[in-house]
Amino acid sequence: MRQVGDLGMSVGYVLKQAAAALRGAMDDALRPLDLTVSQYSCLEVLGQRPGLSNSELARATFVTRQAMNQVLRGLQDRGLLTRPAEAAHGRSRPTELTPAGREALADASRAVAAVEHRMLAAFDDDGRHRLLADLLTCRDAVA
Repeated sequence: MRQVGDLGMSVGYVLKQAAAALRGAMDDALRPLDLTVSQYSCLEVLGQRPGLSNSELARATFVTRQAMNQVLRGLQDRGLLTRPAEAAHGRSRPTELTPAGREALADASRAVAAVEHRMLAAFDDDGRHRLLADLLTCRDAVA
């Protein structure tokens, strides 16, 4: 058990540090593609699950609905996704990638994969599998 005040031994604190470092590295990798991490996350989720609504995308990418609306508007203005101008009464506006959006996603996925590869380079296959399993266990314990 860690001593109170010893942040370097706090799993939660180190996880937050790792997440912040990963986010910074992803920002750097995506900047030349003129994408943010939130925009990339949106493209990635839509690539796997086309037709999601603003609310569903927000939940899947860990942002607010308002923030997702801005992300969607920016990507739509760049021609990377489409969504109907209006939805039927009480219905959501399903969103889908355009061909340009799929191309941007492919480029961004390669950039992010390189970051993840760099992050995990010190682990062998067993270590990567163990790390993922341990992180999933941590997530599930507090979810």
